[in-house]
Amino acid sequence: MYSLLHKKDTAHADSIWSCAWGRYNKKKPSRDQDGDHSRDSIASDDGAVDYIVTGGVDDLVKVWELEDDALKMKYELEGHSLGVISVAVSNNGKLCASSSLDSSMRIWDLQKGEKIATIDCGPVDLWTLAFSPDDKYIISGSHAGKVTLYNVETAKPESSLDTRGKFILSIAYSPDGNYIASGAIGGLINIFDVNTNKLCHTIHSHAMPIRSLCFSPDSQLLLTASDDGHMKLFDVQHSNLVGTLSGHSSWVLSVAFSPDGKHFVSGSSDKTVKVWEVSTKQCIHTFNDHSDQVWGVRYNPDSNKILSVSEDKTINIYNCPVE
Repeated sequence: MYSLLHKKDTAHADSIWSCAWGRYNKKKPSRDQDGDHSRDSIASDDGAVDYIVTGGVDDLVKVWELEDDALKMKYELEGHSLGVISVAVSNNGKLCASSSLDSSMRIWDLQKGEKIATIDCGPVDLWTLAFSPDDKYIISGSHAGKVTLYNVETAKPESSLDTRGKFILSIAYSPDGNYIASGAIGGLINIFDVNTNKLCHTIHSHAMPIRSLCFSPDSQLLLTASDDGHMKLFDVQHSNLVGTLSGHSSWVLSVAFSPDGKHFVSGSSDKTVKVWEVSTKQCIHTFNDHSDQVWGVRYNPDSNKILSVSEDKTINIYNCPVE
């Protein structure tokens, strides 16, 4: 059954604008030549660790571990000003990137809770972020309508893609590494071919800002969410519209596919979190546990839990049945 598993009240001192879910595998305890556990690794347990990262208007990036179905704060990362707009976790679960209205990006080591690099992206504020599938690059969109690829190792901009459009609100990298999609404030969607660095599709389908977009796990579909209250599914290769989904009564602020590709989740300024079935394009469950607009939603790697963050300063974790 769908249910609220855990609610973390006042998780930040102000609104929570962004969230991400990551996982890394702990190293197995090593043994010295005498067969004893080494002193450095004896505290490590076998198995995977789930991290949740949140960014808020209080300028903080917070890292949480989910233990026994409850959130425990592991790190509080300081340095941003003017609010953290976006956070993204690398695919290997070891790094986090965050962006702020202060026109900067920061890269963090999630296992040590340390800053690795600060990147000045001025003169205007940086918006959304995403890691490339191989974790070599971080992509960002900006007010100038450009997508910039930053090298993770050097923390330097390496190339850019020009949408010839307006302020980019949302960005996504396809899991197969072949496409980058961006959504603009005017409702325009651009899809780039990464291999040629060329714009391959421009889609005029929403009349209002694209707050969020994401690729399906097989990279075949692009899901978009807009202030017009609708979500749309497109065939990536041909840019054909394959479905329009309605159900929220206000802006759709965030969308995310489940890793198994069977569902996706949406968060809205109508204060709800909705779960949708991809095959039928129908809403199958609605959560009403936030008291204000929902800025971010994400699935965990197993597709059996959903994370949501809100203007109400809370983090919610939900249980989801897995078929």
